[in-house]
Amino acid sequence: MNRWATDTFYASLAYVAASLLTFEVLMPLQNVFFPEYPSYASLLFLPHGVRVLSAWLLGWRAIFALLPGVAIVFVMIGGWDVLLPSRLLAITIAVTITPAVFYACKALGWDLFPRADRKPCWLCVMGVGVITSVLVSGLTNMAFGSATAEYVAFLIGDISGLFFLMLGLHFAFRIADRRS
Repeated sequence: MNRWATDTFYASLAYVAASLLTFEVLMPLQNVFFPEYPSYASLLFLPHGVRVLSAWLLGWRAIFALLPGVAIVFVMIGGWDVLLPSRLLAITIAVTITPAVFYACKALGWDLFPRADRKPCWLCVMGVGVITSVLVSGLTNMAFGSATAEYVAFLIGDISGLFFLMLGLHFAFRIADRRS
């Protein structure tokens, strides 16, 4: 399999797996602990972390690598309403904003993309994740016509999802380093 197909397979698989974990495990737990919470948004939305890390690693290729996974998740959640203009706009927002923010940072002289000659700035990647969360949450909620409470819930979920995904990967890489 060529690199393009491999990147697409793994990025989309990670997005679908993070979504399944979020919607099938974390959200039911959220509903147990916060039954009065009226939002459909997850307070720990791991797919945002997949979007941010994919865009960081793949650059503009993340748009096409994530598109199949994002479309699959939208179909799983909303059925064939995925073809409604608001859903198609939300899919477009979900896959394009994060790479666009990384490239905007690069154009401003702040190249965050990984390179072999320097260590990653994890705090910077987290910062881009916060910026993209604000943009994605705002634009997606405008596309759906959602209330302000939904926007805040999306922000909390995106930021906590990115943080915990990065924390999990940090510990996984640390364990892998110890084994080798």
